[in-house]
Parts: sequence; structure tokens; C-alpha cells
Amino acid sequence: MPERFNACEYLLDRRVEAGDGARLALTGPAGDLTYAQLLDKVQRTASALRHLRLEPEQRIVMFMADSPEFVAVYLAAMRIGAIPVPVSTMLHADGLAELLHDSRARLLAISPQFADLAAAATAAVAAAGHATELRAVVDPERLTAAAAEGPGQSNTEPDPAIYPTTADFPAFWLYTSGTTGTPKAAMHRHASIQVVCDTYGAQVLGIRADDRCLSAAKAFFAYGLGNSLLFPLSVGACAILEPAPSRPDLLAERAREYGATLFFAGPTFFAGMLRAGLPSDALTAAGVRLATSAGEALPKALYERWTSHFKVDILDGIGMTEMLHIFLSNRPGQVRPGTTGVAVPGYDLKILDESGAKVPAGQPGTLFVRGDSTATGYWSRFAASRTMFQGEWLRTGDTYVQDADGYYTCLGRTGDMLKPSGIWVSPAEIEGRLLAHDAVAQAVVVAGLDGDGLEKTVAYVVLERDATVTEVELIEFCRAGLPAVKRPRRVVFVGSYPATATGKVRRVELRDMATKLLAEITEPLLVKDGA
Repeated sequence: MPERFNACEYLLDRRVEAGDGARLALTGPAGDLTYAQLLDKVQRTASALRHLRLEPEQRIVMFMADSPEFVAVYLAAMRIGAIPVPVSTMLHADGLAELLHDSRARLLAISPQFADLAAAATAAVAAAGHATELRAVVDPERLTAAAAEGPGQSNTEPDPAIYPTTADFPAFWLYTSGTTGTPKAAMHRHASIQVVCDTYGAQVLGIRADDRCLSAAKAFFAYGLGNSLLFPLSVGACAILEPAPSRPDLLAERAREYGATLFFAGPTFFAGMLRAGLPSDALTAAGVRLATSAGEALPKALYERWTSHFKVDILDGIGMTEMLHIFLSNRPGQVRPGTTGVAVPGYDLKILDESGAKVPAGQPGTLFVRGDSTATGYWSRFAASRTMFQGEWLRTGDTYVQDADGYYTCLGRTGDMLKPSGIWVSPAEIEGRLLAHDAVAQAVVVAGLDGDGLEKTVAYVVLERDATVTEVELIEFCRAGLPAVKRPRRVVFVGSYPATATGKVRRVELRDMATKLLAEITEPLLVKDGA
């Protein structure tokens, strides 16, 4: 990689210089932009950001829906050496206020529909007495007008200048979802973007210039950012941007309307697509050739039901905000359902036990990864950085086991492992058994403490549409396919799960609910053996 490197130049200018200026870069409800038109828009946005006195290494928080403006602000900020910080649009005002304070952002860029929430967030920052560097709230759709209102003469002409960043220059931040505490900003460098495009994007996903990418995961977090921006722009492909919240029926319609060829989602969304009753050709008729999954492990039963119905294969993988994108994945034509596949080229993996010793194949432990897309650390989080970033290696916090063929299987988050009757149990194994029942659409298994302070398993189950099954029947179904110690002690039927801002299940809340449930139970649930 050359000493001078700018991610915006790599993703956009390089494509126009290669002759892709007339190719479609972005499409969707907001309209079409070719690569040449997108470059012009980015250069104009860069001019406006400079006019608003956003300087190199200063932060601009992006509270924005997936749109051409999102892409323009993200690329323009990196172009001028500033640091874009996309954040979840599912945050409430207090959550946005927390991130504005934590990041010390100079600008807040918003989509028009979030104006009231942004005003409440900035008021909350002021009311809390927090020190803030925030100068302005900007609607990028009217960024040129906002710049004109600033001091001095407005300059909204395209500015081709690119700040002389290096491969290691800070490029952008992404906040973790905060499932275990206060969200932390993972700091990524410019080079990380090319790394994930050259590794997962090119060598696993196999993205091509004629692809059209549609992602249920939004661009404000790592998985969606790669799907909807980094990968397509890196090869001259097209991103389909949907500003509205993702729904199975809506995305199926967008796939058909805009000719999606690559579809990105997570296990919860795939389950929702089955429950939505979509026709079996909803994706193939649109032209979708491949789907990918990340965020949570994809259970074998869900994979088989989804691929059998929609006739499109899914590549399940694991990525992290701290690694920017997927580093462990199945391959096209080589999928082993229920596993997360093998290491993506360019990444090394190891599984360690509690003492830090490497475990042999077949034994579980905590997964560690190293690769050149690793974040440089967390912003203003010294202790957390030391725990997560251990030399060249990153501690994922996931419990994995590797088989003799080199395939990795996720057993759950290390802190989510269960130990009923003193025996370690993977929640993923129980969830997989529950999902094998025709009536079960989704299942999450956690441990709660009973009245004696002992750990017991509780399953929270979402049923298929119009399906009926009893708690006892599901427990018996688990007993028939699992050792007795692994069957859930209780099954609770729910319509949905508590989730983080990025859509991951908040298991900590379910554990609290399970403990409360078990504490209130005075009579045992009788199954066939009376246990």
C-alpha cells in the first residue's frame, strides 16, 4: 500500500479514473447516481464541510438514513481528513446526546426526518452541562445552503482537493452496539477499507461490477457499511439504498424493483422473511444469486428452511465492529450448515482456554483473530482497549470449537454459555434443536437463577404464523434430541425479542426476565417423567 492513501479516493476517484464514471453507483427510492455524479456530489459536500470549518481529525456524527447523502457525507469527510462517525438511527435523544458528548463531534449531520430528535439530543447535552465541541447540526440535503449562511463567502463548487492522508491516518469511527455497557467507538484507519474489500469482498463474496447490493442491515454499523458502500464502490458495482426501516416485504419488493443480485441480512431477518409468507421466488425472480448472514450465528435448521424455500444459498460468517467486517465465513459452494466456515484469507484465528492456552480441535474456547482491518483501539477507553486488543490479536468474546476439517462452529458468546447441573452447555445447541420443530420460527435460550440460586435454562420462542404448540411439547421435543441436561426447563412464547440499536438480541434482558420467572414459580412443570 502506498504511503499516501485516502479511502475516498480509493472507493470513488479510482473508479472514475478507471472509466466507470457512467456506471450506476447508487439507486433506490431517492434516485440514481452514476459514479461521476457521485464524485461531483462528494466534492461539493467536501467544499461545504470545509466551509463549515470541519478540520482534519475532527469528528462529524452522522445520524442519517441510508441515502445518497449518507454516502456523500461519509466519503467527503474522509476526503478532507475529517472523521465521519455513523451512529444508529434507532437511538433515542438521550442515546444520541451520549455519543455527541463522548465523540466531541464538531458537526452533527442528520436526515430531515430526524430534526426534532437531533434538537432534543443537543438540548440534552447542554442541559447535562457536558462540555461539547458541537458547532452545528446540518441537514446534508441542504448542506450547500447551510454553508452559505456561515461566515465569509460560500464555496459550494466541487473541490477536487484530497487531504494527504496515509494508510494509518484515522478514517472513521464506529460505535459498538453496547450490549455489555456504554457504547465504545472503535477507531479505524484508511487502510482498513481496502483490506476488507480485498479479503472478504473479493475472495469470499466474489462481488462483481455487475452486482447490485441490497442490505437489510443499515450502513450505520460495520456489516451494513461494507454491504451498502465499501464493497460495491470498490469494484464499480451498484448499491440499492433503502432509507426506511427494513421489513421482509419491503426488501423483497426493493429486490424486484431494482434487480438485486446480492442480499445481506442476519438470522433474525431471515426468520422474519419465512414468517412473512413471501413467495418462494421472491428473490430468485429479482435476480438474487447469493445471500450472506452475520451478526449472530445462523442455526442449521433456519438455514435449511430458508434456502429450501427461497432457493438462494446463504454464506454465514462472523464479523465485529472492531474488525470492520467478516473475518470467518463459509464459501460459495462449500457451505457447512450450522458452522461459521473457515478463516477469510488475510486473517488468522486461534481458540484459547481460560488459562490462555491453545485448545486442540474438538475442544471449545474463546476465539481470537488477527488481521490488518483491526481497529487501532477504542476512543477514550484505555481499560477496555487493553482487554479487547491484545497485541496483534483481538479477543472476540465468542466461544467456538474447530472440527478436524478446520470448520468453526459458534457455541455462543463466552459470557452466554450455560452451566445447569454444573455442566457447560451451548445455548446455540438448544436453540438449534428448537428451530428443528416446524412450529418454531425463532428461539433464544438463556440461563436464569431459580429460588435456590441455581442456574436453569429458559427458552424464549417465537412461533411461525398460525402455528400452535405447547410448552410441554417443545420440552419433550428437546428431550428427544438432546441429553436431559440440555433441555430447557421452561419455554416462554413471545412475539419479539428486546434488541440493541443494531438489531442483536439483548440476552442480558432475557436473563433478567428468566430469573424473575424462575423466582415466581412455585410448582414444577410436569413432563412425561415428572421431572
